Amino acid sequence: MLADLIGDNKKIAIIPNATDVYTDLARRGVGLQREKEGLSQIGLSPEELDLRKYFNKPTELRELLSGFGAVWVIGGNTFTLRRAYKESGMDNWIMKNRGNKNFVYAGYSAGVCVLSPSLKGLETVDYPNLVPDGYKSEVIWDGLGLIDFAFAPHYKSNHPESEMVNAEVEYYKKNGVECRTLHDGEVIIMDSEAKE
Repeated sequence: MLADLIGDNKKIAIIPNATDVYTDLARRGVGLQREKEGLSQIGLSPEELDLRKYFNKPTELRELLSGFGAVWVIGGNTFTLRRAYKESGMDNWIMKNRGNKNFVYAGYSAGVCVLSPSLKGLETVDYPNLVPDGYKSEVIWDGLGLIDFAFAPHYKSNHPESEMVNAEVEYYKKNGVECRTLHDGEVIIMDSEAKE
């Protein structure tokens, strides 16, 4: 399905920065290799794109991204990913390219949560004050607002965070925040005008 959404340029950048909070480098490496293999199996050409290399270099990042037809943003800590987006200029690039029909933004878990209008509520699942080396400590509570609802992945799924996601969903209900829940294995597909 993902490969069908991407145009002629099958190069896809894997953005792993949501995992920068994890200290088990061997496990992270295995996970990244699994992502590469999975994307290759569906006919895509994956390459890792570590946003830390582009902190304070938004022009270089923009030039690099012009060579890809899609990005694949993997899960982890949403607050870390949001920091990486801001420090590299990825957030501005995404917003400027939201109407680009020739580019696909795809991902899961934190890779989608970061697109919500706000990250409030995600602190029930992710640690906002866990700051990896090389990152600024500021907690960014604003999401990108590319989608108009809060996103709660791993809902009622066989996932270690599933119980905490229940508390996240309760936060949204209590505060009147529109929320969409997804069980593991489900997907949402939206076009550039944010229509399903």
